[in-house]
Amino acid sequence: MSAAPTGLRLYDEAACRAACSIIDAYSTSFSLATRLLGPRARHHVRHVYALVRIADEIVDGPADEAGVTLEERRRILDALEQETTDAVARGFSANLVVHAYARTARECGIGDDLTAPFFQAMRTDLTTSQHDADSHDAYVYGSAEVVGLMCLAVFVNAGTTAPARPAPHLTAGAQSLGRAFQDVNFLRDLADDSERLGRDYLAIGHGADPATVLDRIDADLARAAAVIPELPADCRRAVTVAHDLFATLGRQLRESGPGAGRVSVPASRKAALAARAWLGAAPLGTRA
Repeated sequence: MSAAPTGLRLYDEAACRAACSIIDAYSTSFSLATRLLGPRARHHVRHVYALVRIADEIVDGPADEAGVTLEERRRILDALEQETTDAVARGFSANLVVHAYARTARECGIGDDLTAPFFQAMRTDLTTSQHDADSHDAYVYGSAEVVGLMCLAVFVNAGTTAPARPAPHLTAGAQSLGRAFQDVNFLRDLADDSERLGRDYLAIGHGADPATVLDRIDADLARAAAVIPELPADCRRAVTVAHDLFATLGRQLRESGPGAGRVSVPASRKAALAARAWLGAAPLGTRA
């Protein structure tokens, strides 16, 4: 019988549990997908999700509802970025979510080249409400593509002794999948972003065509699907189900039209997609 964990090991486990609880509270879709990851990568991906979710909640949501001013939110976000950088360097944080992320970053080779653009994108939400094509692309890179690259670093490097840079075609696929996820969410949240937050990420209010955005999403999903078979075997099912959930949302958005209400995938359909991925099926095509 192994002894109960103590010291740093106990702290690591507590941090992992704290971080992993966030994905279950905030996202049924990504929580489902991570359950299909092998144990080598599962907790690491949840640690990444926890950090990016907390940062997003500083910018919007509960921080705003709590009456935290825009300038205070900026300071809190800056402090979180600094604590993240410091924790990765030293291997410890008093913030359990940051501590869990730092463990993942150190093991999987995730550096400031990815976290800095992410936090910059979060700061953009505090200052920019109307985007054009260039600012959209910069925002999506920082808020979504780099998160895909963090997850790819986990897929390739979790459990290794020397993190390696992922192959270029896998990097491109991870960025494509992140872009597709973010643009789908922009279309799903079009009304809320406009009416509650006063934001237009897609320039829809200035003549951009939602059909063109959906075509771009389909192309990104197709590029991502092409490289999923080359991911490590214990990660393919999870990425397939995440891809398929967003491909399904894209189809629903084509049918209902953006602005008709926030579309979602029914629980029964999610279960069917998960079963299909578990059996090793190829990613869905983006058009029915």
